Amino acid sequence: QVQLVESGGGSVQAGGSLRLSCVASGYTYSTKCMGWFRQAPGKEREGVAAIYTGDSSTYYADSVKGRFTISQDSATNTLYLQMNSLKPEDTAMYYCAADPDSRNWYWSKNWGNWGAFGYRGKGTQVTVSS
Repeated sequence: QVQLVESGGGSVQAGGSLRLSCVASGYTYSTKCMGWFRQAPGKEREGVAAIYTGDSSTYYADSVKGRFTISQDSATNTLYLQMNSLKPEDTAMYYCAADPDSRNWYWSKNWGNWGAFGYRGKGTQVTVSS
């Protein structure tokens, strides 16, 4: 089992930055793909970014490319999401997810699928005001 705990959310003005963190504990050696998802009120949960730990391949939603950066620190089992140039439409609950599936080709197609991840955090709220 892997436990995921997110932090770093908060309220910022448009144009500002936040860095989200997700600390993994438990059988962390099994986390081959890790990702960030978000869900705004009244909207479906969507994939924001993911990283395949085997070769550090990264994936991003078009809406965040060039503004968000996903990274990980294997020494501390921490996943990060650096969010710059935030927009009001980025307001959402942000969730961390992880899974032990080691197939890179699989994650290239399914990184944005919430149901594909076996481990999920409880979320951290991000609010961007205009």
